[in-house]
Amino acid sequence: MKKFKIIGSFFLILLFMGTQITNAQENKNSQDLSEKVFTIENCVNEFDMDKTVKTKVGYQYWFADKDFIDGRTLKMSVVAPNQATHAPHKHLTDEFFFILEGTAKFYLDGKTTTAGPYTSFYCPSNVEHGISNAGNTELKYLVIKKYLE
Repeated sequence: MKKFKIIGSFFLILLFMGTQITNAQENKNSQDLSEKVFTIENCVNEFDMDKTVKTKVGYQYWFADKDFIDGRTLKMSVVAPNQATHAPHKHLTDEFFFILEGTAKFYLDGKTTTAGPYTSFYCPSNVEHGISNAGNTELKYLVIKKYLE
């Protein structure tokens, strides 16, 4: 039952992100998407360790990269104990983190909190944020973001 709640949460997050597109982008993206052919083969992406991207502190796996649809992405990041993929930063786009395993320390605009699995963190546009592994096991989390062109 918990698994279904988590999957439902992801779809709500992705749906929310989809509503953040401006009208101009919407028109361009609808033209781009109308030319793309979606099949069961390219709409299902099962994790494959051989397709991971190594980082200094772990690895990443792109379930949907920015070229799959309209810049919306879904990536899993795996971070070694007591490490961070990068220092706190800010950028134009907002993003979500969703903790799958481990203990995350979330930094947002000068404050921090620590949380475990099945927790989401929202990072608003242009607000300094970061995430690190606060535990002694791997941290696995999803990053849900829309890249601007």
